[in-house]
Order: sequence, then structure tokens, then C-alpha cells
Amino acid sequence: MHLRNRIRELRYVKASQLRPHPRNWREHPPAQRDAMRGMLAEIGLADALLARELEDGSLELIDGHLRAELTAEADVPVLVLDLDENEAAKLLALLDPLAGLAETNTDVLAELLADVATENESVQGVLDGLLKDSAPAWPSPAPAEEPLIPESFQIVVDCRDEAQQRELFERFQTEGLSCRLLTI
Repeated sequence: MHLRNRIRELRYVKASQLRPHPRNWREHPPAQRDAMRGMLAEIGLADALLARELEDGSLELIDGHLRAELTAEADVPVLVLDLDENEAAKLLALLDPLAGLAETNTDVLAELLADVATENESVQGVLDGLLKDSAPAWPSPAPAEEPLIPESFQIVVDCRDEAQQRELFERFQTEGLSCRLLTI
């Protein structure tokens, strides 16, 4: 398969000069902001932002809005892409969701996390949640000691006559069910 290389160049740009995409649909809650600050403090810049060049020469972000916001005064690495407005919108819509479709190998993740340490509380919170978040979404089976049916329940049965009522009463007792006869 032949793939088009849409990366035009790697450019270092002051983050505050990057234009946020007007249709950026991702929001960044405080916990994510704190964890990103912690990661940037501990590791630094380790990934390029994605942008496209507009007709006026400015760069419009496609990916990396939070990093750009948190590093406004820094020169950040930007991959300048050769995309038109529609292609940029498609990449903006798909990039994060496609990454989110990846599945977790919990054994490998557990080994990796055993070797990862941080002093940042927010970063640690993300690390602590990784294995928990990768657990299967279905409920685990109930412990064996829990009864599968309630200990007590009530059934009201309308009988044709007293003979049918006696027959049902005896059948229930034979089955080991306790019951009371009520005549209304």
C-alpha cells in the first residue's frame, strides 16, 4: 500500500503563536491539566504538535491544544502537515478516538508500571488508574456464598376451590418450600 506523507516539515514555534482549531471538540478537565503539567515538568517535550499552515502563513493546531496552552512561552516542536480544511477536520475528529480503540495487555502494562515512578501526585493518579481502567467492563460473577435467589418471597395464587389450594400447598411442601394458606 502506498501512503502519502502529509508531513511537510518539523518546525519549532512559540506555542502562543499557534492558532487553536476553531472546531476542537476536546475539553481538558483540571485533573488532566495537572497531570500534563506534571509530565511536562518531569519529562519535558517528547512529542510534536500537529498543525496545518493557513494562507496567511499562521499555523492552525490539529492536535496538541493542551500542550500548546500549558507551554505558551516555549518553542514547541510542530509537525506542519499538508492538509486542507476538510482533511484537517477529519484528522481532528479521528485522531484521539482511534488511539482510544487500542486494547490493553494488562500483564505487559503491570510490568511497565512496576518500573515507572513519579513524585507528581497528578501523574501518579493517572498511573494508578491505568490498570483499573483497563479492567473488563462486564460485571464479575457473584461470590458463591451469595444466594442466587432471595431467601423469602411471596406468591399469590388464585385457586378455583379449596381442593386446588390444598394440592398446591402439598406440592410446595414436597418441593421444600414453606408456605401459608390464606383464605380470602
